[in-house]
Amino acid sequence: MEFSRVAAVAADTSDPKAGLRAVASLRVLADAWELRQVEAALRSGMTWQEIADALGVTRQAAHKKHAKRVDPTILNPRRTT
Repeated sequence: MEFSRVAAVAADTSDPKAGLRAVASLRVLADAWELRQVEAALRSGMTWQEIADALGVTRQAAHKKHAKRVDPTILNPRRTT
């Protein structure tokens, strides 16, 4: 099912069972998109704090959610001081 159709089903309250399945599908899709954007942000040199600010969460929350999931080839230097 295409994105716009899934979104329409998720917004339609006439069939809650289908709507809930659509919401769950959108959640999975949004999570995958979020990870891709976090990886792009790290590649561009953004800090975890900048990523967190963009997501509207704390640095700790962003790091906890994504740090173990990001592509391990992305250089992410650790603080040494």
